[in-house]
Amino acid sequence: QIDPKDYTFSGLKNETVGRLPGKVAGQQFVIQDCENCKIYIFDHSATITIDDCVNCQIFLGPVKGSVFFRDCKDCKCVVACQQFRTRDCRKLEVFLCCATQPIIESSTGMKFGCFQYYYPELALQFKDAGLSIFNNTWSNIHDFTPASGENNWGLLPETAVVQDYVPLPSSEELKVVRVSTDAIKSIIPITRGQRQKNSDESCLAVFFAGDYTTANARKLIDEMSSKGFQLVQTKEVLMKAEDAQRVFQQSALEFIPLLEKGPVVALEFNGDGAVEQCRSTVNEVFSGTKVFVSESKASASQDVDNFYNFADMQMGM
Repeated sequence: QIDPKDYTFSGLKNETVGRLPGKVAGQQFVIQDCENCKIYIFDHSATITIDDCVNCQIFLGPVKGSVFFRDCKDCKCVVACQQFRTRDCRKLEVFLCCATQPIIESSTGMKFGCFQYYYPELALQFKDAGLSIFNNTWSNIHDFTPASGENNWGLLPETAVVQDYVPLPSSEELKVVRVSTDAIKSIIPITRGQRQKNSDESCLAVFFAGDYTTANARKLIDEMSSKGFQLVQTKEVLMKAEDAQRVFQQSALEFIPLLEKGPVVALEFNGDGAVEQCRSTVNEVFSGTKVFVSESKASASQDVDNFYNFADMQMGM
């Protein structure tokens, strides 16, 4: 028999509390009426509601459904979820991974950054919550109640460091979780999202489903990042033959048979010379693997648009 008390933090002040990996195991969780608290949910859950919290620092492991903040203010959070919503909130700063478009309503002073976090159990928790590490629309915020002439939300500085916002847990019980907030180690690839691009040259690379798709995609991200290129966005999505024709055009026939194995993982890199660098890296590092890479600078921006327009329709954005 499940005791709701095990899945609730309520009425706490000046406390550090949390749940260790395996302790929530996909249940719903409720956080309410907490003040000046540090709260860490190091597990996956079904849904989480956070009500009437003030000046709290909160880490939420992968949430299969929605995370809903209501009537909260001055909170700093790290959150991974399928759906993210706020209502009647003031001054939340959120490092976010969200599979669908995040929604704010009657909320002001909201700031968003890209989720960056690691501990050994986290990758499996993402799987258990049914979330892809490549589907993250953290910066594509929809403001349900915009006020003319005012901007209710913005992006955190690019230099923002997670630990300065949500520090590592200091309590003995929670210290056993081996957390790193180093961006290089983050389970979620760090993307630029809606930030201004540095260059008018982007490149699309698409990996097809197989045993090493995630590892290969991460490897290419590491290689390109180390050469100074920026990862703008990533996406994991199922494609049909007609989608492939729209996106891959002349080379569609070569890739259509690969689509039956499962979803593709697409990456957009940005920077002068991105296409040439991406093509040569793929040839060197993934010589035995079929990867779609934009042919030329001229076709690349069209490739990116074609793919993401299709993907956004798929995801019902």
